[in-house]
Amino acid sequence: MCVFLHRIILPNPNLDTMPSDFLYHLNINVANTGDTSDIQKCFGHVRVVCMGGTGSRMRDLALYLRKVLNDPDTSEPVDLCEAGRRYAMYKVGPVLCVSHGVGSTTMSVVLHELIKLVKYAACQDPVFLRIGTCGGLGIPPGTVVVTKNAFNGLLRNEHEIAILGQRVVRPAQFPESVIKDIMAYGASADDGFLTISANTMGTDCFYEGKCTRFPETPMLNVDFHFPGQGRVDGAICEYTEADKMAFLQKCHDVGIRNIEMEASMFASVTQKVGVKAGDICVTIVNRLNGDQVSQVTMEHKHEFEHRPFLIVGRYIQKLLKQ
Repeated sequence: MCVFLHRIILPNPNLDTMPSDFLYHLNINVANTGDTSDIQKCFGHVRVVCMGGTGSRMRDLALYLRKVLNDPDTSEPVDLCEAGRRYAMYKVGPVLCVSHGVGSTTMSVVLHELIKLVKYAACQDPVFLRIGTCGGLGIPPGTVVVTKNAFNGLLRNEHEIAILGQRVVRPAQFPESVIKDIMAYGASADDGFLTISANTMGTDCFYEGKCTRFPETPMLNVDFHFPGQGRVDGAICEYTEADKMAFLQKCHDVGIRNIEMEASMFASVTQKVGVKAGDICVTIVNRLNGDQVSQVTMEHKHEFEHRPFLIVGRYIQKLLKQ
C-alpha cells in the first residue's frame, strides 16, 4: 500500500528565525536549527510518539513494544531525558514512549517540545498516541475507550486557554481516520474485554466540580461551570451528591463515556498543528457507582493498565506495514 507521508509545518514563524532551540524539559538541544542532521539521525525515523502519565508505565510500554516489534534488544531501557529530571523518554525502533505527568498543564509542556522535536527531526507523518487510565461513565471498569470528541469541563467539544490575557477557544477532535484504524486493527473480539469509541471529558482538576453561575459572561452560554470531575471525596466539596449525579448524567447524555484530564488539550493542540493523534484509555472505576478507585483490586488495576498496550501495539504493527 502506498501512503503519502508529509513533514510537519508548525504555525509559529518565530521558529524559523531562531538559530538554536533548547527543548528544556526534554533536555534536548537543537544547537543549529539550520542544520538538524544530528537530530534527524537520532529521531528522523520516528513514526509514533506514545505518551502516558508515568515514567514507569512508559518503560513498561517500551519493553512490551520490543516484543511486538521483534526488537532483539534485551538491555535495560535507557531514559533519554533522565538528565532533565522532568520527563522520561524511551525509544523502541520508530517509536518513542514519553511520560507526560498528570493533567493537561504538564502534558502541554512536553507535547509542545515533542512536536518541535519531530519537526526538527523531519519525521514523516508521525502519529501521537496517549495511553492512560480514566474514570468510566456507565461502562464497567476495564473497558478501553478510544476517544472520538474531547469535551472540556463546560461540556463543550473544545479546549479553552488564556493567551496574553485573552480567552482563546480551539476545537478538540481527533482524526476520524486514526480512530477508525485503532478500532479496526487494535481491538479484537477475542480480547476478553470491551473496546469502544466514545466521547471523553478532559477536566482541569481531578476532584472538584464547583457549580458557579456566570450571569456577567453571557458569551459562555452556560448556567454552570464544572472545571473538575465532580468528585465528593476531595479536600474541598461545596456541592451535594445529587449535584454530582446530575452533572455526570448530563455528561452521559452527550455521549461521554470516560473522564480524564488531558484529552481536550491533547486533541486541540494536535488538531491545531495538523498532527495525527489518538487517545486510548482504560477505565478503572465507574463514576456512576462511586468516586473512589477501590472498585477493583490492585492486581486487576495492573492488568487493566496493560489493555491499552495491546490495542496500541496492534495498531502500530499495522501502521508500520503501510
